[in-house]
Amino acid sequence: MKTTDWFTSWFDTSYYHTLYKHRNDADAQFFMRNITSFLQLPKTSHIADLPCGKGRHSVYLNSLNYKVTGGDLSKNSITHAKQFENENLHFEVWDMRDPIKEKYDAIFNLFTSFGYFDDDNEDIAILKSIKNGLKEDGVFVLDFLNVEKVKNSLVTSEIKTVDNIEFNIKREIKDGFILKHISFIADQKQHNYTEQVKFLTLDKMQIYFKKAGLNLKHVFGDYGLNEFDKNTSDRLILIGE
Repeated sequence: MKTTDWFTSWFDTSYYHTLYKHRNDADAQFFMRNITSFLQLPKTSHIADLPCGKGRHSVYLNSLNYKVTGGDLSKNSITHAKQFENENLHFEVWDMRDPIKEKYDAIFNLFTSFGYFDDDNEDIAILKSIKNGLKEDGVFVLDFLNVEKVKNSLVTSEIKTVDNIEFNIKREIKDGFILKHISFIADQKQHNYTEQVKFLTLDKMQIYFKKAGLNLKHVFGDYGLNEFDKNTSDRLILIGE
């Protein structure tokens, strides 16, 4: 598997975690409580959190008494997450492009961890793999950004200072992708990274799901599970089977 993708290098750096260290855990926990309640997931369920980053969603789901397996491509993130392991919480290095070996009651793909690839077929292949990794009555949760709102409220340039590092951030929508260019000086070196996420509307997502054999059951627009509105919703949350 090639290792030159933008996410392979950027997500494995300490700077990525510095920039995003103030992510809102209360929001994440609010969403996990709401979605597990809505899905009526029994406490016997085995949930895969893919990709899991440093494990914040996995740890919280486990605290709700679920068995959880968290997987992520970043070795550094998994090394960090392993400190939280117990008999019902496990972490492993896992490329979501690889076939899923086990069958899960639920697979969660959270916090815009999808749509990274130039070729639609690669994204669809991931969804097919997820479909194959679900038990017969298993459920898939995809938590994506609402690209229409992002487009209408795009902050093209900003500077964020975190832990004495000045991150220069520029955003643009180009060639079907939302691009976030991040440059900064740290450890006496210039660093440049670009995050890219495909501009995936609900219509496009519906096509993806259909091609992957996933039945789209519900669409929500925020972590409170309110109805999706393409102009105002913060998120695009899809529930498939």
